[in-house]
Amino acid sequence: MARTFSYCRVSTADQTTDNQVREIEAAGFTVEPRRVIAETVSGSVAAMERAGFAKLMDRLEDGDVLIVTKLDRLGRNAMDVRATVDSLAAMGVRVHCLALGGVDLASPAGRMTMSVINAVAEFERDLLIERTQAGLSRAKAEGRVLGRPTALTIDQQRAVIASRAEGVSLGVLAKQYGVSRAAIQRVEKRV
Repeated sequence: MARTFSYCRVSTADQTTDNQVREIEAAGFTVEPRRVIAETVSGSVAAMERAGFAKLMDRLEDGDVLIVTKLDRLGRNAMDVRATVDSLAAMGVRVHCLALGGVDLASPAGRMTMSVINAVAEFERDLLIERTQAGLSRAKAEGRVLGRPTALTIDQQRAVIASRAEGVSLGVLAKQYGVSRAAIQRVEKRV
């Protein structure tokens, strides 16, 4: 008989997986408490590198069902999510995502759905990058100075360059101006 597991993940310690557990129950799934795997780890960490998920992989068997509330519980990276689902499918584990209508991600329809969602997410990311680049270009054209403000004023930078030409060390100058050695080196590189 197929066993049902749920994987619930949050990114920070001040968050809880309670809502995810309730969502799964509200969708009609009965998961024994010992089969609810909950962990606190960033979605940017590959699923197979997470301690809780790795233990879950050791417990899963052919015919089992794994339920997640959303795709991003498995990971933020589309390639990682795909690799994770493929690994589970190879083991004979069905993966249901509630946000996708409970579709089995390991099935042909589930793989197609994931591909479409990943393509849309990639498109949205590309649009965001395009808008950001356009905004930066416009700001430059308007004469705005972009990036982090320099730690030293123009006069201080001139004094640093003169002192370095006289052989004053990076450490001495960094201490004198209350900045890091790297800040002094950046002044030298700009010259």
